[in-house]
Amino acid sequence: MPKTTKSGKAKKAELPSTLQRSGRKAQQTFAETYDSAMGQYDDERRSYQTAFASLKHTHEKVGDHWEPKKEYGPSDARAEEDRPQGSSTPTAGGVDANASKQHLYELATRLAVKGRSRMTKAELVEALQKANNRATAKARA
Repeated sequence: MPKTTKSGKAKKAELPSTLQRSGRKAQQTFAETYDSAMGQYDDERRSYQTAFASLKHTHEKVGDHWEPKKEYGPSDARAEEDRPQGSSTPTAGGVDANASKQHLYELATRLAVKGRSRMTKAELVEALQKANNRATAKARA
């Protein structure tokens, strides 16, 4: 089912819940990419993966929603690959793993991640993933 209206606006009710709680730009990016991918692949699963991959270049997951990134680019090692489809490289789940440690620390502060001051960059990414998952689950309840 298309995620955009005939006029090109995102259909909020058709979007994943994390995007429903996000800004218009995130919604539009996901919806337009999804619709384009459906036209190309005619495969809903692959279209979702493509749309989220596109979204992760411009936005990062913070808690239960997506926020614009300061710089355009891939969010993790998997997104940097030429063909991430079927890759064994793990994804960072919307966390911008390529961001600076300082940025990750600031997000961890916003999300009240305990022990953040002693964490390495990789540990911050993992802790942010868990905090995001908890916030999303709480928002869905």
